[in-house]
Amino acid sequence: MNTFNYDVVVIGAGHAGCEAAAAAARMGAKTVIITMDMNKIAQMSCNPAVGGIAKGQIVREIDALGGQMGRVTDAATIQFRMLNRSKGPAMWSPRAQCDRMRFIAEWRKTLENTKNLDIWQDEATEILVKDGEIHGVRTIWGAEFHCHCAIVTAGTFLNGLMHIGRRMVAGGRCSEPAAAFLTDSIKAQGITVERMKTGTPVRIDARSVHFEDMEEQPGDDALGHPLHHRFSYISPWRKLPQLPCWTCNTNAEVHRILRSGLADSPLYNGQIQSIGPRYCPSIETKLVTFADRDSHPLFLEPEGLETNELYLNGFSSSLPMDVQIAALKAMPCFRDVKVFRPGYAIEYDFFDPTELHHTLESRKVGGLFLAGQVNGTTGYEEAAGQGIMAGINAAMKCGSGGADTHSSGFTLSRDEAYIGVLIDDLVIKGVDEPYRMFTSRAEYRILLRQDNADMRLTPYAEKFGLATEERKRRFHQKKEAIDMLLQQTRNRNVAPREINSYLEAHDSPTLNHGCKLSEIIARPNLHLDDIIHIFPELESFIQPSPTAITENSANNEENTARTEIIEAAEILLKYDGYITRERTLADKMQRLENIKIRGRFNYASIQSLSTEARQKLCKIDPETLAQASRIPGVSPSDISVLLVLLGR
Repeated sequence: MNTFNYDVVVIGAGHAGCEAAAAAARMGAKTVIITMDMNKIAQMSCNPAVGGIAKGQIVREIDALGGQMGRVTDAATIQFRMLNRSKGPAMWSPRAQCDRMRFIAEWRKTLENTKNLDIWQDEATEILVKDGEIHGVRTIWGAEFHCHCAIVTAGTFLNGLMHIGRRMVAGGRCSEPAAAFLTDSIKAQGITVERMKTGTPVRIDARSVHFEDMEEQPGDDALGHPLHHRFSYISPWRKLPQLPCWTCNTNAEVHRILRSGLADSPLYNGQIQSIGPRYCPSIETKLVTFADRDSHPLFLEPEGLETNELYLNGFSSSLPMDVQIAALKAMPCFRDVKVFRPGYAIEYDFFDPTELHHTLESRKVGGLFLAGQVNGTTGYEEAAGQGIMAGINAAMKCGSGGADTHSSGFTLSRDEAYIGVLIDDLVIKGVDEPYRMFTSRAEYRILLRQDNADMRLTPYAEKFGLATEERKRRFHQKKEAIDMLLQQTRNRNVAPREINSYLEAHDSPTLNHGCKLSEIIARPNLHLDDIIHIFPELESFIQPSPTAITENSANNEENTARTEIIEAAEILLKYDGYITRERTLADKMQRLENIKIRGRFNYASIQSLSTEARQKLCKIDPETLAQASRIPGVSPSDISVLLVLLGR
């Protein structure tokens, strides 16, 4: 038996595993990541895109915590868009189309050059547990990795089963084997296992597409939008050429052909029993759910700069191969279509996330952490967000990063991060379908904007040793500039003669008497960047000091930093009242977060609680009263009962 000793073992090199391994290793934990194929590290199994509504906020949070997804995405971006620009800044969400192969190459280079991190190509088959604590992982080739902590990030590979029509093939991804043994080893420890389903669309050969019959969808660069937006707070400007996407629509004939194959659809013939993602449905599910619709939008997206492979977003399917291709050919733009492979569905094992602590450590096995799709989520971003949190907590449990091994670990609250909302929802509410993040899931989304992720979370990156000197320099410089700009605009008195000509030119009511400059900036359709030209003394609070400028200035760092500072300050000034109100609400809820209840009640014996509340509270055993209030089935009256019993 070949035996190796590590602090942390990470099983799976997908988006969760990569972030977990990188974080643990950079905090000083001796770490190994086990993957079945080193050439598929951080593979984008579905769409080669990162971000989107709420997901983009998660990526910026990962970056602010010192993670790598944002930086890797920026290096591989071939189209960038800031979604929801027409709405308030709480809804702005960055999204990037990526070059799939460059994304993988950048992640592999990152892992191979991370201190304290080794990579091992193999299949993990068994977790080794002694006295309720993890002490190792065994692989299919007989290697044994002794460890203090293990993080399972196996994605869709655990007993993965792929479906195209009535054909079924075991696999974790197209042309890749499933992991057939690890689930049983984990299940043997009393951990609940269930099944979920997801799917992916057909891949199309660009040489066979009639683009003249499609509508081009350019990125922000081509549309002339502000160019400072990106994912990582420390990335230079985008490196790669920017490509367009295209849109088209299905039609009645497409729907007729697809319906003809429903009898052979594994979703409707009983072949698949597990639940799929409601918010990313297959094309056949759309036909059944929206039977009155005669068209659905589709988005054709490039997979890279040097490939003809295109991804057809909106056409996820597990219908028979011939039905998929025939339906495509009924659209003018695809009348001569050739495909690289059809879409397929995949079923896989996941574990009940209500059996986890908020640190993502199992309640059943000490030192065992679970992150990503194995917790019932869907999406690269949700997986990566869990991954970095699991990596930080595993390293802390091993005593790395200056952590106290007896501490309760690192968690984020719902008013601190979308990652905090995600994990709290998983642990407290559980899942009955693949969990996908939306802005509507966050009750404090005005506080959790994409522009301020660094202000919220970079101090944690500094605390855990995950912030580079460059990140710390930029963060403190930016924070100081924003604070000074806010102070100056709130204190600066403006006379009518100084501003009225500008107000007239922008159809904004003129002043009859003086006011604070911040009141002018708070008006709609007026912008701080314009006003700075009227009051040039403000510029001195934005520009970096000469000692702060480094060789990165050649990469537009100064201009990017300036624009970020102005945008952040303007948002804080325009939405000050909303932000203050939401902060007050969050602080009120924090009082319930401070009331610890775990171990204080025998819920089954409290007859004044509803039956459902007793059952849910017994199962989940929440840490705080606030967590109890978020459990589905626990009503406000049930919370009042607990408050009375606590003597409050």
